[in-house]
Amino acid sequence: MLSSKAMLDGHGEESPYFQGWKEYEKNPYDDVQNPTGIIQMGLAENQLSLDLLKTWIENNQDATRLTNNGESMFQDLALFQDYHGLPAFKNVLVEFMAEIRGNKASFDPRNLVLMAGATTASETLTFCIAEHGDAFLLPTPYYPGYDRDLKWRTGVELVPIHCLSSNGFKVTKLALEEAYEHAKKLSLNVKGVLISNPSNPLGTTMSHVELDELITFAVAKKIHLISDEIFSGTVFEKPSFISIIEAVINRKLEKTDLWSRVHIVYSLSKDLGIPGFRVGMIYSNNERVVSTATKMSSYGLISSQTQYLLSKLLSGKEFRENYLKENRNRVKERREMMVVGLGEAGISCLQGNAGLFCWVDLRNLLSSNKSI
Repeated sequence: MLSSKAMLDGHGEESPYFQGWKEYEKNPYDDVQNPTGIIQMGLAENQLSLDLLKTWIENNQDATRLTNNGESMFQDLALFQDYHGLPAFKNVLVEFMAEIRGNKASFDPRNLVLMAGATTASETLTFCIAEHGDAFLLPTPYYPGYDRDLKWRTGVELVPIHCLSSNGFKVTKLALEEAYEHAKKLSLNVKGVLISNPSNPLGTTMSHVELDELITFAVAKKIHLISDEIFSGTVFEKPSFISIIEAVINRKLEKTDLWSRVHIVYSLSKDLGIPGFRVGMIYSNNERVVSTATKMSSYGLISSQTQYLLSKLLSGKEFRENYLKENRNRVKERREMMVVGLGEAGISCLQGNAGLFCWVDLRNLLSSNKSI
């Protein structure tokens, strides 16, 4: 007899999202060997700037050889490391996060919890905030993997905040209230609102107005605000990115209860294009959340070798700035290429300014042209 987790299909593997992955794996496209195969369009993976990372590695052999000024760091990195993470890595991470946000918000490395990827970070934060049967509200459309990342093991429910194409999928006060009331009718205790900013899958950034609505709503309902900001360094056009931390600071709410209910999930998988390195993190001003998440991070640590290499990579401010600038230019150029190609096929796209996404409008190909 196995556990209910093993026996029941709660992972979401049978969802259209993961089924699409399986179909792709059976018949992957290749321009020579299999030109009629399936093109993988469900994976947000940035391979455009890997050459910049390769060049840095070739020119910085100390990092890859695990040496420091010629002295071997192997023993230090091979032996046991506690779950707080390497201080040098956490220090450069908070600098990097601040630079991405135009230094309009500062980050304390003591409030940073390192995890093996954003999936682990998101689930751990969920465990810290909510109980089995509680709920998070989140705007639609949303990343399908949240149904796996946030629900499967935690037992937390996700209630959609229905956003419409008619206003560019903006989050409104009415939509927030309707989602909250719907959760109450389902006898769910709403613990927070989760946003993806920049949005996965829309490829847009949230406006001041939307963030203010969310903050006002969270204050009124006394709930948490979780902002998934893993594409924050890949904003290539105005309007510029506004972090939830910056929005709260602009409202001068640092001394209020809300400050301890605002949390950020971040990762290097998208902005640096290194998902295989499994680097994710939680940032929170809530001491109990940081303490508990740090203890839970034992189940998904980042290797010391990875932390050492990336601390060296990100320690150079000139490299960070040049990488971000060039990567943004490349993503913008590639997206424009996609939009033009789709336009030639009669398919329009939502105006996007961030991330690795192109939200297409297929209503003219549907039998019903409703606002969706």
